[in-house]
Amino acid sequence: MQTLIEHIREKLSNRPYSCAPTELYSADTLYAGFKADDPATRYTYFDIQVYDHYINTGKGRAETEEEALARVLHDHNIYRLLCEFLDQYEKRKVVGIMGGHGILRTSKDYKDVVLLSKHLTESGSLMISGGGPGAMEATHLGALLAGYPDSAIDEAIEILSVAPSFKEDLWLASAFTVLKRFPQTQYKSLSIPTWLYGHEPSTPFATHIAKLFDNSIREDTILTVAYGGIVYTPGSAGTTQEIFQEITQNHYLSYGFSSPMIFMGEDFWTNEMPMYPLLDSLVKSGRYKNLLLSLTDNINEVENILVEFRKEK
Repeated sequence: MQTLIEHIREKLSNRPYSCAPTELYSADTLYAGFKADDPATRYTYFDIQVYDHYINTGKGRAETEEEALARVLHDHNIYRLLCEFLDQYEKRKVVGIMGGHGILRTSKDYKDVVLLSKHLTESGSLMISGGGPGAMEATHLGALLAGYPDSAIDEAIEILSVAPSFKEDLWLASAFTVLKRFPQTQYKSLSIPTWLYGHEPSTPFATHIAKLFDNSIREDTILTVAYGGIVYTPGSAGTTQEIFQEITQNHYLSYGFSSPMIFMGEDFWTNEMPMYPLLDSLVKSGRYKNLLLSLTDNINEVENILVEFRKEK
């Protein structure tokens, strides 16, 4: 005799995704069906099928109760698996990097994030991001290259330079070329993308991918689990939103302590997007409390701040 849960799962089984996944996604599962040497598969792999279904059954708000329930159950199980994965790590070793999806693979900002993430991974951090292109992809490329000499960064970026932007045809194929060239079995990283932004491909460089339908859960989760601090690289509206969400958590000590907020890119965060002077003035005036703010272009300084914070009790 079927249990109620088994009956519900059977009713919801006619979807391209499972409402009861048993493990987090990976490059192999999220991109199942993709072949780098077959351009036609750019439009048929698993992630694309799920995204198309998501759009056709209601972007954001599901059009039927069955679809809504299937998405909720999927996200519930992915979140549970994500929490089980994070239980393996000390909280202060989980570090997030935020930044724009439009950062080109050939840019200095991209390479800086790769180098920073590589060194942090090698020093014991678990790197997390929103799992998309740009600065997010650079985060996981850095973790992927952990254990290799720093010269591997230039080699990997050279391979990726055939498609500097995620909008170009060879973006995904070149990523899989890098995965094949630099296999990783020792170090891990976690990305948390969403099908709400499914038009932006999820980076395959993350070893563990917790892709969700509900972007509000996704955003809050990224900022919540990065207990070890967050590095903000140049970005736009999405990055600004994440800054203020994190400020709120730190101001109220929502999880018992405040985590470092490091703004990497002095000119950008001072002049182009003058976020740092605003926050600094609000801290000095006493309007915001408990914020651990830093502004620097020095990768070594970023590393030192995060490693020293990790040592605190």
